[in-house]
Amino acid sequence: QGQLVESGGGLVQPGGSLRLSCVASGFSLDYKAIGWFRQAPGKEREGVSCISNIDGSTAYADSVKGRFTISRDNAKNTVYLQMNSLEFDDTAVYYCAADHTVLWCDPAWDVAGTWHDYWGQGTQVTVSS
Repeated sequence: QGQLVESGGGLVQPGGSLRLSCVASGFSLDYKAIGWFRQAPGKEREGVSCISNIDGSTAYADSVKGRFTISRDNAKNTVYLQMNSLEFDDTAVYYCAADHTVLWCDPAWDVAGTWHDYWGQGTQVTVSS
């Protein structure tokens, strides 16, 4: 049974940085897209970023463009989310997701319902002074 495990969350001051990791076990991230999502209390889960492991193409939510960078290490079966210039509104539980049928970061990548097969347990990111 495959699974995704996120790590790297924590408490950071505004303007600070964190790097989240999403490690896959029991299945390969090759030839798949991987999405990062977040969910703040009382809000819906929203797409943050996506990367296709087929060609490395990426996509970002407007709210994080220029501040977050998604990357991959296929040898480690891992996807990263580098988060810089963190803001109060970035506070949320961050999740990564994969699906055997999602190969590209198509227009619906930022919809949680697009991803069915694998979701991690989430890692908390808190931006506070």
